[in-house]
Amino acid sequence: MGVSLLGGIGLFLLGMTMLTDGLKLAAGRALERILAAWTRTRLHGLFTGVLLTALVQSSTAMTVAAIGFVNAGLLSFTSALWVVFGSNVGSSVTGWLVAWIGFKMKIDAFALPFIGIGMALKLTGEGTRRSGFGMALAGFGVLFLGIDLLKDGFEGLGPQALPPLESTLSGVALAGLLGIGLTILLQASAATFALVLTAVAGGMMPVEVGAGMVIGANIGTTLTGILAAIGATSNARRLAAAHVLFNVVTAVVAMALLSPLLALIHAVGVWLTGSGDVVTQLVIFHTLFNLLGVALMWPLSGPLVRFLLARFGSADEDAARPRYLDRNVAAVPVLALQALRREMARLGHLAMQLAGEAVRQNPLALPWAPPVPQADARLARQLETVEHLQKEIGRFVSEISRNPMHQDVAGQLPELLRIATHFDTLARVMHHVGVQGSHTPRASGGGSSVLSGLILPGMPDNPPADADAASADIVVCVVPVFTAAQSFFASADPEGPHKGQGGEWLVGEARTAFEEAYQTAKAGLLHAGAGGAVDVNVVYEWLSRLSDLRRAVEQGFKAIQRLAALPELSAQVDDRPVDSSSTGMASVE
Repeated sequence: MGVSLLGGIGLFLLGMTMLTDGLKLAAGRALERILAAWTRTRLHGLFTGVLLTALVQSSTAMTVAAIGFVNAGLLSFTSALWVVFGSNVGSSVTGWLVAWIGFKMKIDAFALPFIGIGMALKLTGEGTRRSGFGMALAGFGVLFLGIDLLKDGFEGLGPQALPPLESTLSGVALAGLLGIGLTILLQASAATFALVLTAVAGGMMPVEVGAGMVIGANIGTTLTGILAAIGATSNARRLAAAHVLFNVVTAVVAMALLSPLLALIHAVGVWLTGSGDVVTQLVIFHTLFNLLGVALMWPLSGPLVRFLLARFGSADEDAARPRYLDRNVAAVPVLALQALRREMARLGHLAMQLAGEAVRQNPLALPWAPPVPQADARLARQLETVEHLQKEIGRFVSEISRNPMHQDVAGQLPELLRIATHFDTLARVMHHVGVQGSHTPRASGGGSSVLSGLILPGMPDNPPADADAASADIVVCVVPVFTAAQSFFASADPEGPHKGQGGEWLVGEARTAFEEAYQTAKAGLLHAGAGGAVDVNVVYEWLSRLSDLRRAVEQGFKAIQRLAALPELSAQVDDRPVDSSSTGMASVE
């Protein structure tokens, strides 16, 4: 009997794993597209969570997937929140399948064909979606074989085999703790639920105790989401916290209303089945438990989102908050200008960081490195940080402009706004360049036949020859441009090593080097396209990207020139006449 119980749990977990992995393999990237398209409102997100969890048969897997999508920037926090709430409701489908199939049908006759057909599909379609669908079918059959073994194991035991748990508040609370422990041990609330259903059906425990274990299993399932959120983005940690709050709040309310809920469920069960079937009662209780959670969270979602957004701050979000701008200095124009200049340097630093990250998604050396995982999400977060900080600078300028100020201070405000616009434009353009680079297919090998007569700065003396590698030829051509851009953005960082007197001279040198590399590469690309050896559309795409890169460099150069041309802060503090010839980069500080 002990072997039957252990084997039943093992087969159930194996079946769940095969079913989940198989469906994810069969779906391909459809899950990502569904989550992006079907989560526009909280009602859409709720139904999407219900449907996908009913399909995948694992609310834990769905929660972890939602956290992963938030972590990658594919889902917003609010959208993912309702997907997770919906996944809790969708997990009730597992209980209904177990109740309808596992206890009312001859499982061997039902499960074995699924296993046979599923494995045949898997073996004949290796590497295709058919293989994933076959694994899912086989997992579905294995799952119910595990339930059959659990039934056999519990039928051989009596109520005396478990510690006595009475249908009192303390007994139900202890059952809840047992449910938490079992779910943490098995890492699947569905497995705990199947155990409880078979135990209640075999007379091992009363339905009240079973309900307590179901409540505990719903709390225990949050551990997997918590583990998935460790080291993730702030939104992913918020989502895990929301999952915990959903289950804990619902558990407390369900415990308080347990007796009237079970009485109502018993009446509904008698009406549905004509008898007080304890398995059906428990499945109805599980469904009502999750619906109760949704009903509780619906009016509380707004405050909950605001509460969670104020917590689990990330480095990106901290960077987006102004470091020097403060209402206390806004009333003193000279101090406000000093704070504004320092915040502008931070904005430029963040924009140059984004630009450097974007350049690294493009070819900087041969062979071209593979795309960096989650590069798009990181670039999107950096752009959001720059845009938010620029808006905060704009608000601060509007606030201090309402106060009386010296003419020289007032004259700098439009110039500072213009500099902020340059940095923002640079960040937007480089975000586009970086996303393009991360999605460009990497060429295998390299070539030089198409551009063999072209001498480019930074190009290897003897690049590998391959007459068919036209795309590799183009990469050889553009590498010096991206390398020069990387040097420019490093030298143009207002908080970088080249700040201070003379920094603007280094920026000018870097900009000149970039322009030379750009013009040489442009000539080479046009020559290759005109010669017919390279697809003209590919040439146009690279020329467009290089043009965007050039625009970003120009925006950065203008911003640094304007920063360097601002008067020294010390002259403003002392209210001395401003020396218009001052061009020191120290003014950034």
